[in-house]
Amino acid sequence: MKEPTLLVLAAGMGSRYGGLKQIDPVGPAGEIILDYSLYDARLAGFKRVVFVIKPELQDAFEEAIGRRAREVMEVAYAWQTTDRLPSGMAPPEGRVKPWGTGHAVLCARDQLPGPFAVINADDYYGRSCFSLLYRFLAERKTEGPHHAMCMVGYRLERTLTENGSVSRGVCDMENGFLRSVTEHTSIARTADGRIEAQENGRIVELAPDAVVSMNAWGMPEGIFCDLESGFDAFLRRRDGDALKREYYLPGFVDDLVREGRGTVQVLQSADQWHGVTYREDREKVRAAFEAMLAQGLYPALR
Repeated sequence: MKEPTLLVLAAGMGSRYGGLKQIDPVGPAGEIILDYSLYDARLAGFKRVVFVIKPELQDAFEEAIGRRAREVMEVAYAWQTTDRLPSGMAPPEGRVKPWGTGHAVLCARDQLPGPFAVINADDYYGRSCFSLLYRFLAERKTEGPHHAMCMVGYRLERTLTENGSVSRGVCDMENGFLRSVTEHTSIARTADGRIEAQENGRIVELAPDAVVSMNAWGMPEGIFCDLESGFDAFLRRRDGDALKREYYLPGFVDDLVREGRGTVQVLQSADQWHGVTYREDREKVRAAFEAMLAQGLYPALR
């Protein structure tokens, strides 16, 4: 049985935040969010990590993250660039933005010989997330005709920021399995405490206890043929802004489920999400990590 790998999506530059937020210190000893994720992942059993980054960031990542991670885990890199496309395709003129999370996973294909977990570099998931992912992947059964996947879900109200809107995939479930994911790109809490998403000029109210995807997935090694086919179809549709549209991983998973080609077991976490979506989030996140350090949940990681 092949050991699960942790795949960290870190190619985004954090346009709303205004800088390379993935290596910006938030912990009391200069830790970054990813320090805590890697600590929790290693405790859960992950022994290997692959970072998906832009090529020009590799030196900075190795200095800030990679060299420390190598003390306890095997480290590899995969590059996400706009020209990593299916055979015969080329990016539209002027395209500089990566193609999104589905494309990011596809770019790491050569580094993932077995099952893998997917997380974002700039989200704090909590310790239970990694235990749930590792256990699912390590105990997985032999693959059949369908892809057996998992997702760690969070209560929507525990994934918001006070400083603006966020993007979340809102899940519809049945008997603990995912039926569909609806991506909302502008979710925020109103002045009276309600949670609303603004989509195509209309307002949709969302339940505080709605289960949302934070891009924490467990994937089998056989997923890549379908992922590449999905990306190819996405590119050929040519809908939306050719310079900005993205191929979202939740959208790909949603297609597999709807078409009966995959199942997703939803493993719910009670942990509080923390992240620096906006620069103003940083102080609140720092205070949260200081509290966790005081409670003995983490040692100093720097």
